[in-house]
Amino acid sequence: MGLEGELAGVAGTYGGSGDPVRHQTRSDSVVVRRGEVVVKAHAVREDVPGLRARLRACASAALAGVMLAPLVPDVLTVSGRAVTVWPAGRPIRREEADDAPWEEGARLLARLHAVPLTLLPRLPAAGGPGRAARAVRRMEGDGPVERLIRRAFAELPEPEPGPGLLAHGDWHLGQLVFRDRWLLIDADDLGVGDPAWDLARPAAWYAAGLLEPEVWDRFLGAYLAAGGPALGGDDPWRRLDLPARAVTAQLAAVAVCHAHREGRELDEVEHSLVESCSRIVRA
Repeated sequence: MGLEGELAGVAGTYGGSGDPVRHQTRSDSVVVRRGEVVVKAHAVREDVPGLRARLRACASAALAGVMLAPLVPDVLTVSGRAVTVWPAGRPIRREEADDAPWEEGARLLARLHAVPLTLLPRLPAAGGPGRAARAVRRMEGDGPVERLIRRAFAELPEPEPGPGLLAHGDWHLGQLVFRDRWLLIDADDLGVGDPAWDLARPAAWYAAGLLEPEVWDRFLGAYLAAGGPALGGDDPWRRLDLPARAVTAQLAAVAVCHAHREGRELDEVEHSLVESCSRIVRA
């Protein structure tokens, strides 16, 4: 049957019907949707106790209306893999890209960051910094581009002590789905950490010239207007600069790995991320 077939069977057990559809991912996780049920086999390296705590947090009243709640508030095991079960939501459609819900994403992040940790189970560290470091380590080549990205990451200063708040750990527009309202998804990196890392990917894209200034201003303005606690003070870049540089190196490293795996040259967007790493090194 294979893992995909087993996941489709799990989806059927929890009410999923119709033909299963495998969703493409950029990791070794496997996601299968069957009707209104989505089943995810998590990455092999997943910390299962940590995932279980994250799942309980998503199911809690404190995150209602912010994070999508699982259908099953516990981790299942299928073929030795940690598996979670979720209600299906509608992701952002391709035709909506020019009018993506940036403000709604920002407001959800502001609400997430403001949730008191005392209302949640004890959570592991948020995944943002660890994801960046792993991405850079995964590069296998030693050409000029790889050396540039490694240097851009290695020369980053040590972070200043930041607020230990609830953070998503891997936020981008793909982490929004619509179910009567927009909700955050993907609990894999949810945890305690510096919430500025949740704003770092759009900040990195803006700094690389890949996100229009107007869109960035809308996103940042909505986060601040909703009382988001990540940035503080009068200069948001004081808190954003280091995470944005680290995520720039992360995205560039991921781009290099994918281009190498697919046997192709870097595309225009990927070149822009590498050029951003060059500016980081020159700075």
